[in-house]
Amino acid sequence: MVTAEIVIDPAAVVAPIDRRIFGSFVEHLGRCVYDGIYEPTHPTANDDGFRLDVVDLVKELGSTTVRYPGGNFVSGYRWEDGVGPRESRPVRRDLAWHTLETNQVGTDEFARWCALTGSELMLAVNLGTRGIEAALDLLEYTNHPSGTALSDQRIANGSVEPHNVRMWCLGNEMDGPWQTGYMTADDYGKLAARTAQAMKAADKTLELVVCGSSGSNMATFGDWERTVLEHSYEHVDFISCHAYYQEYGGDLGSFLASSLDMQYFIETVVSTADHVGNKLRSAKKIKLSFDEWNIWYLEEHQQSDEISDEWLVAPRQLEDVYSVADAVVLGNLLITLLKNHDRVASASLAQLVNVIAPIRTEPGGAAWRQTTFFPFSVTSRLARGEVIAPRIHVDTYSTKRHGDAPLVDSVATVDRDAGTAAVFLVNRSQTESIEVTIDLSGLAMSTVTEAVSLHDDDVYARNTADDQNRVGLVDLEGAELSDGRLTVTLPPVSWSAVALA
Repeated sequence: MVTAEIVIDPAAVVAPIDRRIFGSFVEHLGRCVYDGIYEPTHPTANDDGFRLDVVDLVKELGSTTVRYPGGNFVSGYRWEDGVGPRESRPVRRDLAWHTLETNQVGTDEFARWCALTGSELMLAVNLGTRGIEAALDLLEYTNHPSGTALSDQRIANGSVEPHNVRMWCLGNEMDGPWQTGYMTADDYGKLAARTAQAMKAADKTLELVVCGSSGSNMATFGDWERTVLEHSYEHVDFISCHAYYQEYGGDLGSFLASSLDMQYFIETVVSTADHVGNKLRSAKKIKLSFDEWNIWYLEEHQQSDEISDEWLVAPRQLEDVYSVADAVVLGNLLITLLKNHDRVASASLAQLVNVIAPIRTEPGGAAWRQTTFFPFSVTSRLARGEVIAPRIHVDTYSTKRHGDAPLVDSVATVDRDAGTAAVFLVNRSQTESIEVTIDLSGLAMSTVTEAVSLHDDDVYARNTADDQNRVGLVDLEGAELSDGRLTVTLPPVSWSAVALA
C-alpha cells in the first residue's frame, strides 16, 4: 500500500479563520434566482416567494456570504428596477445571458433572503454600463439609516433598517470581451479608483474589491493586476480572482491536480500586488477575494444550444450535474484556499442553486444536494480557529497539464479555545488506497469525534433528480488516534475529513 506522512505543527499558523472564506454567489442567471431560491407557487414558499427547503439546504451548506447580483449580469443591471412595488417593476433584456429579467427579486428581497439563511450580503456595482453615480446611489439606498431621498425610499419600500452591506465589488470581470462594457486595464483602473474613492468618502469603513483577471489563462493576466492596482491600490482592500476547472478529454489525473493551477494563480496575484505596494511604498497589503471558483464544464455549455435567439425568463442554463471526481476536486480547491488564507481572506463558490451549483431544485418539486455539497458543508462546519499548514511527505505522479502532483493534499485547522481540531485530506490516486500517518503530538488531541469520506467505486457517480441520494458521505474506516498519531486509510479519488478533540 502507498503511504504518506503528515506533520501538523501548531506553530505553523497560516491565519485565523475568517468565515467569509466560505462564501457563495447568486447571479440572475438561468434558474439560480427564479425557480431556484425564489418560487412563489412552491409548497414551501414564504410570503416573499422564497423556497424554505432551499433556505434549509443553504444553512446546512454553511454559506457565510453571498455575492450578488452578478457576475456578468451586473454589468447591464439597473438596481432601481428591482426595488419598489413588484407590480411596477420593468421587464428588461439581460444581454449577458440573452434572457428576460423580471426584476421580481431585487436588493430588498435578497437582503431578506440573506437574513433567512444567516448569510452576509456582498454587493456588486455596475461599472460596465454605469459608474460612480449609480454606485453611490445604491450605497445610499442600502446603507444610510434615514433622512435622505434614497434611504427614505428604502424605508417606504418596507426595509426600515439599513442593510449595512460591508463588502462591495467594483464591477465584474472587466477584462473579458464577453463583458458588457469591458475595457482596458488602464481605463478600468482609473474608473475603479474614482468609484472607490467616492464610496469611501461616503463610508470609510467599506471593504472594496477591485476586479482582477477573469482567469490565469487571460493574455493580460498579471499585467492587468499590476495596472489596475497602480491606479487603485490605496483606495481598495481586495483584488478578485476567478477560476473554474473541468476534466478535459478524459484526463482525470490532470483534473484531480487542478488545485496546483489555483496555487499558481494565487501566488502570481500576491506577488504582483506586493510589487505594486512596494513600488508605492505602501504599508498596506492587498487581500485576495476569490469570489468565483468552482467546477464548470464550460466547453460543453459553449457547444450546446442553451443560449438561443429567443428571449426567455429563467431558462435552464449551466446546470452541471456533478460527479464524485468533481466533488473531490472541489474539496481540494477549498483546501488550497485555506492554505493561502493569510492572503485569500474571502471566497465565493459560484454559484449556489441550479447554475453550476451544490444545490439543485425542480419547479414545484424537491431540492437536493449535489456531490459538491458535501466537502463544502463539512469543511465550513468543522474548520474553526486557525488554519495550520501541514508538512506532507508523499510520492508524486505525473500530469499532462500541471507537471508532477503530490498524491495527497491536506490542510488542518485548530480551535485552541474549544480544544478541537480538524484535518482535511484528498487522495488523488486513481487506483491506490493510501495509508496516511498524521503527527498530531503538538495538539494534545485524544479522540476522533468524526471521520467521513466522499468516495465511490464509480468516480463519475452523480446525484440526479431521479436518484437524489446516490452519492453521500460515508464513514472513513480505520481512523485511529494513538499517542498523538492519527492513522487513516484514504480510498482512491477521495476527499476526507477527520475531527478531533
